[in-house]
Amino acid sequence: MTTAERAPAPETAVWAKRAPFDAVTIAVHWTTVVLVLVMFALGWSIHRAQDGRAALAIVTVHRSLGLALWTLSLARLGWRLTGAKFPPFPQTMPKAQQAAAKASEFGLYLMLLAQPATGLAQSLFRGKAFPLVFGLQAPALVARDKALVALFHEVHEQGAWAFAALIGLHACAGLFHALALKDGVFASMAPIGRRPPR
Repeated sequence: MTTAERAPAPETAVWAKRAPFDAVTIAVHWTTVVLVLVMFALGWSIHRAQDGRAALAIVTVHRSLGLALWTLSLARLGWRLTGAKFPPFPQTMPKAQQAAAKASEFGLYLMLLAQPATGLAQSLFRGKAFPLVFGLQAPALVARDKALVALFHEVHEQGAWAFAALIGLHACAGLFHALALKDGVFASMAPIGRRPPR
């Protein structure tokens, strides 16, 4: 047998290092990525709208997607704890790096749940009903509290910067695994491309 015959195919070599996540986890991960990017774009656009009507429309979509993201994140966490396929880290991955990856994952879950919650709290403490998409409306549940509105506004804004930094670190780590280490970590969550050979 020649060396070429003995050498594993590149696709086989990648998946020998790390198996893929399950299809549900992959789909929800990339859906979350899209939603978060849209949320950041909308948040950035709110104060740059040309008039009050445009700003209200942007806020309405931002709030609605925030609720959708919060619900999706709860469902994703439930799936993560019950039915998700979580492949082991590559044996070549140092323990410290594995610990950092786990901390990053749960930090992202925390932000995915906390950011929509602080945004919702800010809206609720305005003390009046507010519109959502598709003609829906969230009722007024608590009395107006200007101090809490200001507090949750600040927490939501600073949380967005912290969330963006954590996302940046997560993305850089993924690219490092994909381009430098080539250890199958990025490929295991890739939405398209190589899959383990049958």
